[in-house]
Amino acid sequence: MRSAERLDIRYHFAAVQDPRDPRFAKHLLSDVLTIALCAILSGAKSFEDMAAFGRSKATWLRSLGLGLPHGIPAHDTFRDVFRHLNPATFQDCFTSWINALCARLDIRQVQIDGKALRGSRGVDGTCLYLVSAWVGAHSLTLGQVAVEDKSNEITAIPKLLKLLELQGALVSIDALGCQTDIAQAVRATGADYLLQVKGNQPTLEADINASIAAAAAADFVGVDYDVWVNELRGHGREEEQVCLVLYDLSRLTTRDQWADVQAIMRVSRTTWERGKETFEVAHYISSRRGSAEELGSATRGHWGIENGLHWVLDVIFREDDSRLKDRTAAENLGLLRRVAASLLRQDESKGSVSGKLLRAAWDDEFRLHLLKLLSDESA
Repeated sequence: MRSAERLDIRYHFAAVQDPRDPRFAKHLLSDVLTIALCAILSGAKSFEDMAAFGRSKATWLRSLGLGLPHGIPAHDTFRDVFRHLNPATFQDCFTSWINALCARLDIRQVQIDGKALRGSRGVDGTCLYLVSAWVGAHSLTLGQVAVEDKSNEITAIPKLLKLLELQGALVSIDALGCQTDIAQAVRATGADYLLQVKGNQPTLEADINASIAAAAAADFVGVDYDVWVNELRGHGREEEQVCLVLYDLSRLTTRDQWADVQAIMRVSRTTWERGKETFEVAHYISSRRGSAEELGSATRGHWGIENGLHWVLDVIFREDDSRLKDRTAAENLGLLRRVAASLLRQDESKGSVSGKLLRAAWDDEFRLHLLKLLSDESA
C-alpha cells in the first residue's frame, strides 16, 4: 500500500470541531473518527469494538496517514468523543461528499421516513427516532435528523429538508408527513412532493373520495385523468396495482392550502397469496402533474427505504440491539452506520451487504476501496 496515497475521509473530518478540552485531548479527533468509521465498516457494534479494531489494525491505520501520536485510543475515548460531538456539525462533514455524489447521480425520487432506535429507550419510555432521506435507486442516505419519538417526525422533516439539495426530485413521505407546512418546505427546495393522505387529514381525504366518485359517476367523460395497471408475480404471490390520477382539483376545498398541488391519486392493490385475497386502497396528493405510471411507481418505490435502509441497519448492523442511552452518542453513531451502509451499497462488486461487511473486516484493500468512495476523485 502506498503510504503517500491521499485518503480524503480525513479531509472531510478536518472540518469537525473538536468538543474536547485541548489540554486533555491526547488523540487527534480525525484519527478517532476515521478509526470509528473503519471499525463500523468492519462490523464493530460498540466503542469496545472500535478500540479492539484499532489495536488489531494499527499498522494499517498508520499506512493511511493517521498520526496516532499516543497510539490507539481506548474505548472510553471513543465514548467521550461521540457523547460530546455536535451531531449537526458531524453531519456537515459529509456534506461535500454527498453533494459531489449527488451531482453525478440522476436523483429522481427521495424517500423520507423515520426509524426508532429501540435500544435507546429511556426510563420515560421514549427512544431516539432518526428521520432519514434515502435515495432508493442509488442506496444512498442523504441526511438525518433526530427527534425524541415518532410524534415529532412532523417537526423533523422540515429541518431535514433544509439540509438537502433536492432540485427536480420527487420527495415521497408517508401519511404522518402529509402537512401543509411540509408540502411548502418541499417546494421551497425546488422539489415536488408525493404525500400519502389518511385520516389525519379528514377533509382532504373526503374531498379526494368525492372527486373520484364524481368522475366515476360521469364514467370519466370530460375528466382530465390517467390510469395505470401494474401486475406483479413472484414467490407464489400475485398483485394487481391500479393507479388512478385526477388532474381536476375543483372539488378540493382546501386546495389553496397545499402548495402547488397538481394531482390527486388513488392506488388500489389486490393481492392473492396462498389462496387468500386482500384488498387495500391508498390516497395521495402531488405537486407534480405526473403520469399514473410515474406517480404509481413512486408510491411503490417509497417503501424501498424499509428494505434498503431500515432492514440493513437492524439485521446487518444490529442497530436495535445497541443499548446506548446517551442520545447524542446514539445519533452520531446512527449517522456513521448510515454512511457505512451507503458506502457498502455504492460498491459495485458482487455480493450481499452482509458479505461485504465481512470482507471489509478481513481484507484491508477492500476496506480502503470503500473509504475511497468518499474521495473527490471517485465523485
